[in-house]
Amino acid sequence: MQDSARILVVEDEQAIADTLLYALRSEGYAARHCLLGREALDALRDPGADLVVLDVGLPDLNGFEVCRRLRAFSEVPVIFLTARHDEADRVLGLELGADDYVAKPFSPRELVARVRARLRRSGAAGTAPGWQARGEFAIDAEGRRIRYRGRALELTRYEYALLAALLRRPGAILSRAQLMERGWDSDADSGDRTVDTHVKTLRAKLRAAGAETDPIRTHRGLGYSLDA
Repeated sequence: MQDSARILVVEDEQAIADTLLYALRSEGYAARHCLLGREALDALRDPGADLVVLDVGLPDLNGFEVCRRLRAFSEVPVIFLTARHDEADRVLGLELGADDYVAKPFSPRELVARVRARLRRSGAAGTAPGWQARGEFAIDAEGRRIRYRGRALELTRYEYALLAALLRRPGAILSRAQLMERGWDSDADSGDRTVDTHVKTLRAKLRAAGAETDPIRTHRGLGYSLDA
């Protein structure tokens, strides 16, 4: 099997978890299982998953709360798995940072296909820890390094956090509050203008690295996105 991406399944119904683990491992993925939301958050603080399949109806923390807490420190792709069919729940999940939404009952083959598609978009399919390509960028999350067109970018802590957040969801619009939540300390200067200042310095560094056009797009009143 060529795929070696690491999948964390967070599901409290053992029969469903066993079905998912079997389907994922049959496709070559390194899949593991957590029963509880808090257990999953602890496991994900030490980078060890390329994608999370997250059940909404967990017995300790619901999946929405797990996703909200997860997005404070990680941009790992999340696919919600839920028995809920309400549009409001789907919208809430996506607004909290989920990447996809699969309703029960579901086809294991469809779920695996969605996992494969999401990993392709994030650049994690079939890769080992280290540098991962994102268009003209490459990011080493463990080493907290980013390259542009093969050139290392000399980034401050907050410049790295901001650019890494944009790189992990290319094309998605992230608000200033979302960007601060992903990289700022609670006691740091975290006004909107702080984000704007770091975007300005990032743009200057990208121009110096050879960017003819600005890959960071401003969406007035909404936030920023990245054309990777």
